[in-house]
Amino acid sequence: MTPQTTRSGRPRPAVPGRPSGWLPATALLLAMTTSCTGSAPAGGAAAAARPGTAGVGDRLFPALGNGGYDVVHYGLTLDYVPETNHLKGRAVITARATQGLSRFDLDLTGLRVRTATVQGAKAHVARRDDELVLTPAKAVRKGETFRTVVTYEGTPRTLQGDDGGLEGWIETDDGATALGQPTGSTTWFPGNHHPSDKATYDITVTVPKDEDGDPYDVVGNGTLIAEEDKGGAVVRHWRTEEPMASYLAHVSVGHFEIHKGWTDDDLPVYVAVDPDESEDAAGVVDAVKEVVDWAGDRFGPYPFSSTGAVVDHLPGLDYALETQTRPYFDEAPDEALLVHELAHQWFGDSVTPRTWKDMWLSEGLATYAEWLWEEDHGGRDTKEIFRDFYDGRDTESEGIWAFPPADPPGAGHVSDPPVYGRGAMVVHKVREAVGDEAFFDILRTWTRRHRHGNADTRQFVDLCEARSGKDLTGLFDTWLFTGKKPSRT
Repeated sequence: MTPQTTRSGRPRPAVPGRPSGWLPATALLLAMTTSCTGSAPAGGAAAAARPGTAGVGDRLFPALGNGGYDVVHYGLTLDYVPETNHLKGRAVITARATQGLSRFDLDLTGLRVRTATVQGAKAHVARRDDELVLTPAKAVRKGETFRTVVTYEGTPRTLQGDDGGLEGWIETDDGATALGQPTGSTTWFPGNHHPSDKATYDITVTVPKDEDGDPYDVVGNGTLIAEEDKGGAVVRHWRTEEPMASYLAHVSVGHFEIHKGWTDDDLPVYVAVDPDESEDAAGVVDAVKEVVDWAGDRFGPYPFSSTGAVVDHLPGLDYALETQTRPYFDEAPDEALLVHELAHQWFGDSVTPRTWKDMWLSEGLATYAEWLWEEDHGGRDTKEIFRDFYDGRDTESEGIWAFPPADPPGAGHVSDPPVYGRGAMVVHKVREAVGDEAFFDILRTWTRRHRHGNADTRQFVDLCEARSGKDLTGLFDTWLFTGKKPSRT
């Protein structure tokens, strides 16, 4: 993510491997359908079932996520009316039980639940604040793959996060956009909304044509696999076949200029631009291709099946977000901002922080990608940028010593400068300590080893030491885990 003021990502200045068990969504759905309709596993009696926990114990966001199951696929079918901002949804959630479940929770903010079934049978529904509590007619056995279907509707909410920024379902001047970091995805579909539970997605959206009879565009993550004009409405079906954290799930509804192309590596590019931003965003398509090709050389193969961007016109939002495969910008981005959000496709989207306090791994590495881009394109070298941050000369360096990057003091601080600028300084100190050959080997190993998965700070530290053969305890203690400004060494 990239804030312009207080949100996470790069603050704007004042001026080919796949994980074990990974399946494409189409194959996964076939396997899940077979499992869901077959007999339950023999292990574990129903009497051993117990409630799944509400929350997964994340220190910064204790209410997010839920225990007892792992989601493998979301099938979301949405009907949205821009004129009334009304949403109807049907969520088909395929998951594996990690314990016997007498009941379980889904995260859902607002919206009225109409029906809920588990394994085809009606489930009892209760609401507890932002928790949807489902009690199935029959307990789910440990290891069982089960399917939950929830139908719901209402006016989806726009939230104001702990850091003051807007998130959730946000109305625009010609439609709406859904932005999920850190909790906003709970406003438009029920699920297990913690970064540690990634899943594949199918998102199908139906939108009536506007008052002039013109169709709306619907832009989402992944690949557009079907589009249909039904006379009075349009339907768009987007598929994400690589696992995705829910805060990266995205839908934008509006009128866009659609630009399509290919990178030098034959990766499809899909860029949607609001007409009000058309002139300022004229170079975005070519810039996306250039940045993705450059980043692939630096960080390893691009981890997804498509790339692109959404350039909207949403004055006052003041941040960008690394929505998977198609980063969202509230206006035409500058070069550094585009680099930051596209670098997140490796650092944050493919390799996703295991907990919210690990967010420096996403933001610090994406910020350092900006430094590398500047160094490779005739600007300051990374040593000079580091010095400018250390001495407070860089416009983005204010506040970087407030707390240790790997230990934000609260939920409202995951978007603060230490996570970004100081996180990038940690990365640079590693580069200095191990040398360029080992450093870039570390980055490529990181993106390969944890591709489409989750990783945490301890794993990064261990990797840096293993690949370099050096004891880096002092470096990380000084630059990553200590709050005060270190002496420059």
